[in-house]
Amino acid sequence: MDYLSLFRMPTPMKITGRSSTITNSFINSIIPVIVPTNNQVKEALDILGMDHDKFQCAYCGDRASEWDHLRPLVQNKKPTGYISEIHNLVPACGKCNQSKGNKPWHMWIMSSAKLSPKSRGVTDLHERIQNLQKYEAWLEPTKIDFESVVGKEIWDEHWANWELVQSTMRRAQVLAADINKAIAIEYKKL
Repeated sequence: MDYLSLFRMPTPMKITGRSSTITNSFINSIIPVIVPTNNQVKEALDILGMDHDKFQCAYCGDRASEWDHLRPLVQNKKPTGYISEIHNLVPACGKCNQSKGNKPWHMWIMSSAKLSPKSRGVTDLHERIQNLQKYEAWLEPTKIDFESVVGKEIWDEHWANWELVQSTMRRAQVLAADINKAIAIEYKKL
């Protein structure tokens, strides 16, 4: 009997594997979060064809567990200027939110991306797309030029801090690899 086929080693962790998490933190930490009113949430759900008892993922129809930014906050490691407000948020399930990432929803939803609604065979996809298009036309989301608000000096300092964290992570990864190698060599001696 081949028991080894049941065994899978843990994936080695890389410090630099958290680079996008750090970038998202640097961007999400500066983005305002505007709490909607009860009426705004009701209006948003009405446009999406939902109500309090039919709260579901706007993309696929599964149970909604979170609110996703319809228009991404981050693209190419920089903020897009959108903020967290009801005009840019739709109910989503974790599968769709993770699969969509920072892609434009209208391209992703019909793509063959892993866990996209099309690849999962969502049957009422065209109706969902129509509802999302209505939602997009509902109210224009706020878009801010963050650098012009805070000034070039402060903006550049924020991104210099980001680069410092990134370069520290790269140096730490090299050191961690050296430590890992030394420990592996020691293990072989035991």
